[in-house]
Amino acid sequence: MSQWILLRGLTREARHWGAFDAALAAHGLAGAGERAICIDLPGNGVERAHGAPLSVVRMMAFVRERAAALNIRMPCRVLAMSLGAMVATAWAEHHPGEIERLVLINTSMRPFAGVSERLRPNAWPMLARIAMTWTQPERCETLIHALTCNRIDTRDADIAHWAHLRRTHGASAANALRQLAAAARFRARVDAPPCPVLLLSSAADRLVDPICSLRIAAQWRASHAVHPWAGHDLPHDDANWTCAAIAAWLDERKRTRDVSVTNA
Repeated sequence: MSQWILLRGLTREARHWGAFDAALAAHGLAGAGERAICIDLPGNGVERAHGAPLSVVRMMAFVRERAAALNIRMPCRVLAMSLGAMVATAWAEHHPGEIERLVLINTSMRPFAGVSERLRPNAWPMLARIAMTWTQPERCETLIHALTCNRIDTRDADIAHWAHLRRTHGASAANALRQLAAAARFRARVDAPPCPVLLLSSAADRLVDPICSLRIAAQWRASHAVHPWAGHDLPHDDANWTCAAIAAWLDERKRTRDVSVTNA
């Protein structure tokens, strides 16, 4: 089984995945004794000292270097959300032999969506408030949680943990702006990557319009599953649904391949 690489989005880091790798294992999506590998984008988490590139393609090159340093065998499977999904898309486009499967969560990219779809207008005031409280960990993370998460039973613990990460490993405001600029500039190819692709989106995403994932899936003729109530941070809100959707997609592709071989 190919190894999973997990990529997070704008200013978020590996530890924002929480126990998601355990959910992957519980659904049989990781090999025996093997964990998914989380790689931080430049400027985030353990890579916070690096200046974030103004290009998604350069972010992709950084991630590939880290994957090589970790001796991750290729081809790998990449599961990525938001900005991380743009980086994963660039990887599959520029180095297709290195990606076996691609799962993109609540992403958006040109030419498939406009500005008001990539960042919903109703979210703009909240984004401005987040920028104003960037150096106030608890207040900032409370706003981010309200904007990106619809699951609230773990809200207090989430905010406390995320505030700790912000105090110790938080991305700088400058890197946040550079990542946002890179995301805004990124343009994917119209043609689908050569590997199988699954789009996952949240119907109740308050940050990114789910029409973005719908259009990408339609253009690429890729599989697409929609969660009915989760927010932008789908792996946080419903890790089990996310993993079950991935497992079902992989099973369906395996059944289709087996039927094709039988009928050959």
